[in-house]
Amino acid sequence: MTSMNVTMSLADRLRAFVDIVGEANALTATADIKPYLTENRGLYHGASPLVLKPGSTQEVSAILKLASETGTSIVPVSGRTGLVGGQVPREDGQDVLLSLERMNRIREVDPVADVIVADGGAILADVQKAAEAHDRLFPLSLGSEGSCRIGGNLATNAGGTAVLAYGNMRQLCLGLEVVLPTGEIWDGLRRLKKDNSGYDLRDLFIGAEGTLGVITGAVLKMVPRPRGRQVAYVGLASPEAALKLFEKASQRCGSALTGFELMPRIGIEFTTKHIAGVRDPLTSVHPWYALVDISTSDSAESADTMMHELLAEAHEIGLVSDAAIASSLAQQKAFWHLRESMSEAQRPEGGSIKHDVSVPVSSIPAFLAEADAAVHALMPDARICAFGHLGDGNIHYNISQPVGADKAAFIARWREVNAVVHAVVHKHTGSISAEHGVGQLKRDELAASRPAIETELMRRIKQAFDPAGIMNPGKVIG
Repeated sequence: MTSMNVTMSLADRLRAFVDIVGEANALTATADIKPYLTENRGLYHGASPLVLKPGSTQEVSAILKLASETGTSIVPVSGRTGLVGGQVPREDGQDVLLSLERMNRIREVDPVADVIVADGGAILADVQKAAEAHDRLFPLSLGSEGSCRIGGNLATNAGGTAVLAYGNMRQLCLGLEVVLPTGEIWDGLRRLKKDNSGYDLRDLFIGAEGTLGVITGAVLKMVPRPRGRQVAYVGLASPEAALKLFEKASQRCGSALTGFELMPRIGIEFTTKHIAGVRDPLTSVHPWYALVDISTSDSAESADTMMHELLAEAHEIGLVSDAAIASSLAQQKAFWHLRESMSEAQRPEGGSIKHDVSVPVSSIPAFLAEADAAVHALMPDARICAFGHLGDGNIHYNISQPVGADKAAFIARWREVNAVVHAVVHKHTGSISAEHGVGQLKRDELAASRPAIETELMRRIKQAFDPAGIMNPGKVIG
């Protein structure tokens, strides 16, 4: 760190950053910066004098080297779809935003090795399309896939709807290219499925939410495209019935079971009421529903047969009250659209207090019952809309405000409600952050709920990688 850089004026420092990317790739006007200063739910608002849009790994390196030398804090920005404030700068206006939106190339597709190499700023949907062009599947699937980016997906270890079959981003990544806070570049773009040569540095950056460095490239796994697929929408009496159906589906279908989603009746009502074109596929009303997705490697007929046999057996033993099996690709998409719209459908109902939690799959019915009781003891008229990925234990335990309640007063109880729900999560040895990350929203609670040595080890790792403390300050750990 040179004394010249340490003593640079703010104006000179910002000019030096702009010179790295060029004026056309730097935002300085208040109106241009404004979209980068908040997150989708409006929970966090920050301030920044500058947004940088580098076009190469070398430019990212130069930015971070200058940031370390001048003590300038950097907030990496990906698709800006995060829900925990991880991409939002602090309110003091000292953070410079670094957006990877120009670094959006698909570098290479290797169908023989089943890998795809992409920039950190590549849009997830574009990666999916590149794989599809080679008759392959990149299986990460999210509601925000048209705008979220690979670097952010990796930084938050994104999950989505296909974790049951394919794993989350940690399982879908073979190698990384990362720019360290010092400006050094780690080229870890390895394509090896077996590499047991010391500490796995890749895993440190995945899920670190930009606090240890900037992911500028990745080697991602592809899989053969399924030849057959079938989706069913199933009416159920209870979460216990859903769990038994999942167990039956796992036994009968094995790896062909690619999705198993749980939905409550209130979620169906919100979605059919507020999302255009969405309808309930069943004419009868049920307390709970499951979305079952089967994919096979041979034919559409085999997937259809497997689904019919599964549901026939489940009906015989009283697990399934009613079911609709998709008769076309359009219907399959419609069933999934209903599920994927459930979070959005809560917005018109007023304030919503969110929880992204996971518990062991076998504990889901007990968790739901105990969490419902705890929330209703605190807020009797609250409307609980708990849905999500039963197959991997991740439940989006969302609570809509009572009808006619004041939205601001309801949202003001966010932490109070979090506390009672998360207490039930901890009782079942679960996690308070399943797939959305920690960011600002859960930082303090994470530190308070983890063993002291675990938090201390995280701080040591942060100190080792980022001794100047410039990378996404205030996120994940204090």
